Amino acid sequence: MNTVMDPSICQTIAKGGVIPAHPLALTAERRLDERRQRALSRYYIDAGASGLAVGVHTTQFAIRDSRIGLFEPVLQLAAAEMDRADQVRTEPLVRIGGICGDTAQALREARLLADLGYHAGLLSLGELREADDEMLLHHCRRVAEVLPIVGFYLQPAAGGRLLSFRFWREFVEIENVAAIKIAPFNRYQTLDVVRAVAESGRQVPLYTGNDDNIVMDLLAPYSFSANGEKKELRIVGGLLGHWAVWTRSAVKLLQECHAAVSGGNGISQELLQRSNQITDANAALFDAANNFRGCIPGLHEILRRQGLLQGVWCLNRNESLSPGQKEEIDRVCASYPHLKDDEFVLQGLDRWLRP
Repeated sequence: MNTVMDPSICQTIAKGGVIPAHPLALTAERRLDERRQRALSRYYIDAGASGLAVGVHTTQFAIRDSRIGLFEPVLQLAAAEMDRADQVRTEPLVRIGGICGDTAQALREARLLADLGYHAGLLSLGELREADDEMLLHHCRRVAEVLPIVGFYLQPAAGGRLLSFRFWREFVEIENVAAIKIAPFNRYQTLDVVRAVAESGRQVPLYTGNDDNIVMDLLAPYSFSANGEKKELRIVGGLLGHWAVWTRSAVKLLQECHAAVSGGNGISQELLQRSNQITDANAALFDAANNFRGCIPGLHEILRRQGLLQGVWCLNRNESLSPGQKEEIDRVCASYPHLKDDEFVLQGLDRWLRP
């Protein structure tokens, strides 16, 4: 099996982009709403996303349940929409699929992703809670033999686990690592990953998944002394659940952050203020007040209000908006209208919903 990533895809990942974590569109009967699933992909692509992450936490891990059987169909739908878009694009979309479970399951999922034309697998280690560093690294190496992997530091509240600096230092030595998504929602653990990459000397693109600190992750330089040399790194893009909503605004935000970093004129107070506003909005969408229990329904609620989804339904019937979460979403939507992209969605909605 050829696991060498196309150079054009490597270049797209390296320069940084907006990669939404793709939600799952369901009917009221909690069956796949294929029409709206396709519409979501079309929305992200037209909004300027550089790729899609499918089969990840925001897509709901339950799609892998054999009684539900949605893992492959959802991956196929997104791949078909990216195929269609790539026919008229000069830069192909980055295709990332979620991989989780024990090694046997992860290898099956990696092979499926490869067969469907995905470029890399976002490798969740949350289910390997008892594994030590050596076992985790062996697992990662096995999967990387099948498909390039994106390292994934997922916060425990969303199903992840703590990962040591030593783990990350050895992980970045795996040849087939395409990037790392840093999403522990923790400054210390974020630094562990960045320092591991700095000490390795490898050029591994870093993407933020810290939905609570998006803008600062994209603006802040990291500097470490490694092997007698000063190493400077930056997080170049985002693979984010938060960017599954208001995606057009996210694309403009990333462009603004890149321009601020490269321009050398400093960071504006307005951009710093917006950073805090985005974090406030994320607290409502992700239901931070209730330990993120309503994070997926919170994203669905925005998409419902825009007409992209019909409801906030999840595969788990117990997964819904938390008490008070809707009111918090009302508050941030009213307080920060400039963060939204409602007009963009209104203009494209009918087109995206067509068969």
